[in-house]
Amino acid sequence: MQSAPSLADLFRVFGRIGLLSFGGPAAQISLMHRELVEDQGWLEEKEFLGALSFCMLLPGPEAMQLATFTGWKLRGTLGGLIGGGLFVLPGALVIALLAALYLAYGDLPLVSAGFVGVQAAVVAIILQALVRLSGKVVTSALAWVICALAFAVLFTGLLPFPVVILCAGLIGALQGAPPAPAPAIAPPPQRTAGTMRTAAIWLAIWAAPVLLLWLANADFLLSLAVFFSKLAVVTFGGAYAVLAYMVQAVVADHGWLTTAQMMDALGLAETTPGPLILVTQFTGHLAGYQQGGAGMAVLAGLITLWCTFVPCFLWIFVGAPYVDRLLAQPRLTGALQIISAAVLGVIANLSLWFTLHLLFDDLITTNFGLWPRLETFQSLPAILVLVASGLLIGLRLPLLGTLAATTVLATLGALL
Repeated sequence: MQSAPSLADLFRVFGRIGLLSFGGPAAQISLMHRELVEDQGWLEEKEFLGALSFCMLLPGPEAMQLATFTGWKLRGTLGGLIGGGLFVLPGALVIALLAALYLAYGDLPLVSAGFVGVQAAVVAIILQALVRLSGKVVTSALAWVICALAFAVLFTGLLPFPVVILCAGLIGALQGAPPAPAPAIAPPPQRTAGTMRTAAIWLAIWAAPVLLLWLANADFLLSLAVFFSKLAVVTFGGAYAVLAYMVQAVVADHGWLTTAQMMDALGLAETTPGPLILVTQFTGHLAGYQQGGAGMAVLAGLITLWCTFVPCFLWIFVGAPYVDRLLAQPRLTGALQIISAAVLGVIANLSLWFTLHLLFDDLITTNFGLWPRLETFQSLPAILVLVASGLLIGLRLPLLGTLAATTVLATLGALL
């Protein structure tokens, strides 16, 4: 590895990564690998892969946390803030603009018709995630069982998302995994006092606005902050996994948004740079606007951003010094493997949820989940889902091209 880069170089490279980080975690991680390992030579291959493995153990967006970790590895805490901050900031600014445009023009008939195409593409995007992940994470009979059980209990509402993840982690930890080979040189022990100080600082930073909202009796913003803080602790498996839990809570429990608005939010978040979990910011903007207008929308978006991403800095800055020791724990690796299988079941449930809401005008809530009224089937969204799936999964058309195609087709369908 070369000598540590200057802060100016770090700012330049991570700024470029943040502006170009379209296409989801796989594309974003590939971009970082090219920039940091191949082009700049700041990290060795082994260091980058170790950092990635660590970030996949954590709740939250792994690509953003990888940017934070590599920044920390290169220039300490300030480097981590630069890496993680610049990875999120461009997308957050775009999301704020898109939310404002959506609130201003989303109710126009042609715009609403176009969003049916966006929603159809969202279903195809989630199906694509299922196809890609199934071959990677469901590699044993136990994994298949956990995947099916996670889908069943979430679809029927028997258990909430955090409990499903906790149970999967416990099963995986009890099963364990083959121990990793011991490193040639054991990593030096870390100072517990420094770790506790870092944890206390970042917990205080995370909690500060929540405490201020409580003191100000800002009930809605406080509910938003508490909900997204809780979400930050259980978001194993990326944005698609947490969306099922988020949709249930935001739509059914709190009534902040409709299912159609959540689908629009995901579709628009897919078009921006940065982590897909920025969909939470869009959700905050919309929920805030419906509670108190434009000013509340801005505050709600900022609170959502804070409670989504500040915990990421906490996990990285506390855990980074222990990476080598953590990755050598077979029970931790086993827990991650089974959680990944459960996450696939979670994503399958999310796919079915969105598909039913898109294709049917009326759904019935039963003890065995949501069931559609068959007479309310809508043919145009069904055709658009088939087209989007063919373009994205069959022809492997780029995401933005698929979104554009289905949006145009939906608008033409409404005109005709």
